Amino acid sequence: MSTTPQNPNQPPRTGGRLRNEDAHHSVLEATAALLVENGYGALTIEGVAKRANVAKSTVYRWWKSKPALVMDAYTHETATRVPEPDTGSLTGDLTAFVTDLYRIGNDPVRTKALTGLMAEAQLDPAFTDPFRAWAATRREILRTLLTRAVTREEIPADTDLDHTADLIFGPFWYRLLIAHAPLDPTDAEAHVSRVLNGIRGTA
Repeated sequence: MSTTPQNPNQPPRTGGRLRNEDAHHSVLEATAALLVENGYGALTIEGVAKRANVAKSTVYRWWKSKPALVMDAYTHETATRVPEPDTGSLTGDLTAFVTDLYRIGNDPVRTKALTGLMAEAQLDPAFTDPFRAWAATRREILRTLLTRAVTREEIPADTDLDHTADLIFGPFWYRLLIAHAPLDPTDAEAHVSRVLNGIRGTA
């Protein structure tokens, strides 16, 4: 995600106890852009502050650590690229959600950034909890879609929603990490259909 160029002659913005929304947004945008460009390992608070044209102390005041900043930025980025759909049916909702998800997985630059975050979460204990918290926000969207479907009686009331979420996310993460097959957005409808047929017990 790109950021709006800043005037190099403009002094860095500083933040008080209340967040300046423009500066806050600029920091998130800058972090997401640098993450995609250089990866997690090369990202620094100093680099983010420079890209966002804010004081380094401002970033440290709002985010207690680099992992917290990175996952906050990635939450913002993902919510923009994979929003919560509401098409009126579970088939439509899941197809829209998975299509957007696969589009991210079909982007080599963002794939590299996302697999780097996954690897970092396994290696750096300080990064594990922020990464899991981000993943939980994505699962919660799926639970919302599935809960609506239960209310509309599109799927059985005793459906295991957590396992169903695993079935939806499984192909995405497996293909992303193993790279044995592409993540093709045109496959989303067929993948969703197989999952729904399974939980409904239909052929």
